[in-house]
Amino acid sequence: MYTLNWGELSVSDFLQHYWQQKPVLIKAGFKQFVDPLTADEVAGLALEDEIDSRIVSNLNDDWQLHSGPFTEFDSFGEKNWTLLVQAVDHWHAEAAELLNPFRFIPNWRIDDLMVSFSTPGGGVGPHLDQYDVFIIQGQGKRHWRVGMPDASLQQHCPHPRLLQVTPFTDCIDVITEPGDILYIPPNCPHEGTSVENSLNYSVGFRAPSQKDLINGFADHLLDQNLSGQRFSDKNRQAAESIGAITSADLQQVKQLVSAMANDDALLPHWFGEMISQAKHELDINQPDPHYTSEEIAEYIEEGSVLTRVGGLRSCYYQADNNNEILLFINGDKVVVPATELATVKLLTDQDKLSAADNLIFCQSESRLQLLTQLINQGYWYFTE
Repeated sequence: MYTLNWGELSVSDFLQHYWQQKPVLIKAGFKQFVDPLTADEVAGLALEDEIDSRIVSNLNDDWQLHSGPFTEFDSFGEKNWTLLVQAVDHWHAEAAELLNPFRFIPNWRIDDLMVSFSTPGGGVGPHLDQYDVFIIQGQGKRHWRVGMPDASLQQHCPHPRLLQVTPFTDCIDVITEPGDILYIPPNCPHEGTSVENSLNYSVGFRAPSQKDLINGFADHLLDQNLSGQRFSDKNRQAAESIGAITSADLQQVKQLVSAMANDDALLPHWFGEMISQAKHELDINQPDPHYTSEEIAEYIEEGSVLTRVGGLRSCYYQADNNNEILLFINGDKVVVPATELATVKLLTDQDKLSAADNLIFCQSESRLQLLTQLINQGYWYFTE
């Protein structure tokens, strides 16, 4: 269990003065930090086909990017390379616990845990990210430089798949040690170079772009076969030029598009389904054969504990004065009565359900059926 030590800050101070505004170093943010996995374990994950990994190397300004899975690492030498493994929280339960101290930000905003192992001199070069990130220093030390957003910076590609940024002025220049946490807002240039063999843990956040949102919304309309209203212009005047698209025409189009986006009955269904979908593969193992609800009830009554599969995205929406809750789990939607808010919060706010927590599911047949469905999908599993 990791507890975030804010020092002189607090969560409210951080959100008010730093979140999406300026970078900050939280010195010894995790006191007496112990790495949840070893460098060898990180390398082992990079051997797997299902796991997204890459190596960035730099020898005499010759930047190279290699995509996993990997079969060996000796050929990269002992310096100037970094192994990055995405979505480690999907595959390593102990590492996934590093996300919990940052859950003062809602579930739908948290993306995944990336883990990197770097040799001396290793890094990915100066670059920008379009999302917030907390970078936790594990074993070893790393030299970090971070700047403020600067519109004059130019991005360039020293390798076709590697985007970097021109030299920047730093506002943070520090050697991070185990347990230090560096927060970097979007569009702040930064560069980390390993001083010695080191591990870093990056807690990234989802920041969908307008393009992502529009594409996702359009896909939802197609999937649901929703065409909405059609263009209408019953008050049209005779055209002065038949080739012209007028400002009035565009205003009508704008109103037509915005009316659908402003549909409060439609928007939460689409957004919840989209934002709860995992971007990376989950380590799901469905029970075979599937459990019956009677069997689930037996396990619960015997005091069994449930654990949520790593990386599973779950959230809910409840409109004001509404008599139903929309529960979203890995892109699926379940509609439950408003009286089930406590049950929904168990499934979205906790990654482990104790024997005492689970008793609530035996108090209602519908709750038990919902839990049975989630367990048979491999989303929750018994650990004790």
